[in-house]
Amino acid sequence: MNRAVIIDAIRTASGRGKPGGGLSEIHPVDLLAQTLQQLMERTGVDPASIDDVIAGCVTQAGRQSSNIARNAVLAAGFPESVPGTTIDRQCGSSQQSAQFAAQSILSGTSDIVVACGVEQMSRQPIGYARLGEDASGPMLRSRYPDGLVHQGISAELIASRWKISRAELDAYAAESHARAASAIDRGLFLPEVVPVTVTAADGSTTRFSIDETVRRGTTADGLASLPPAFRDDAYTERFPEIGWNITAGNSSPLTDGASAALIMSEAKAEELGLTPLARFVGFAQVGSDPIEMLTGILPATRRVLDRTGIRIDDIDVFEVNEAFASVPLAWQREFDVDATLLNPWGGAIALGHPLGASGTRLLATLVNALRTGGGRYGLQTMCEGGGMANATILERI
Repeated sequence: MNRAVIIDAIRTASGRGKPGGGLSEIHPVDLLAQTLQQLMERTGVDPASIDDVIAGCVTQAGRQSSNIARNAVLAAGFPESVPGTTIDRQCGSSQQSAQFAAQSILSGTSDIVVACGVEQMSRQPIGYARLGEDASGPMLRSRYPDGLVHQGISAELIASRWKISRAELDAYAAESHARAASAIDRGLFLPEVVPVTVTAADGSTTRFSIDETVRRGTTADGLASLPPAFRDDAYTERFPEIGWNITAGNSSPLTDGASAALIMSEAKAEELGLTPLARFVGFAQVGSDPIEMLTGILPATRRVLDRTGIRIDDIDVFEVNEAFASVPLAWQREFDVDATLLNPWGGAIALGHPLGASGTRLLATLVNALRTGGGRYGLQTMCEGGGMANATILERI
């Protein structure tokens, strides 16, 4: 039986997703292309041997339109024979890319696949692709006559349902920044972060390699002064239980970034003389309530554990995406895991959430954390817009 293994997983540093951010001047095609180039340089694999490149990208419009995966493959100088496709499973897009890549290898369809993702939110923030258009349609509206909601409302509903206080949310967010800053200071991200060359309008170039979304010295007391980010009187009557505790400080910031993983069959790795870092053990993807849309990580986690026969106590590191602090806190309450094992080097609140790139970003950090700490199993799960989630279990080799 084929086994799908990870040879390397990398990411760019996280750029602030607004004008002036460290990655705001680079074209997203070049951002992903440079990441792909460095993946090949680090592993020594001939790009001509790649069977497919699968990229996650959520806002597939403007500069990120026209199949950014294929455009990045060509921009990276790969042979024209290497195909590329772009997928959208919202925040879990590149986690799904990795799962599709592994499944292709497990089925024997492919030997070598690159899973990757990119998002430049400084130029194309959430909602950019709709340009004022209705993305629902009359049939969907008829099923949900009160209307669907945005993720900020879902995060508030989760905080209310699990009785997570504002103080807990802010304390969690402050800890995310503290853990990320500590990881940077200890050089823990060095094996996964690759520098990107950014060319400014005047032709000058800079090398971008430090996560600029991490805010050192962040405290819960300081975050407590921030106003609610999503308070909306239109929802107050519909959801009277909401406490309006989600703020910009306990949410992930708009972020630019790219990430990529080289995935191949164990037999191909042996043939090429490559030493895998980890193997894929199991996958799950679920749909969930699109109103309380961020809770899919709960059934996704249960499903991947059931399918693999691995117990939650067997997992050494958990990467649960920090779209909002209420999401990992609710997950932790459900599974009662050791808090030190949950996003041990900080999460998206500090390290950013470049939508389409976040899945393989978490994958890179999870593999790195397992290798550094000597753990055996790691679990990654990602809540997604529209009420979905992915979960993946890896085993360190």
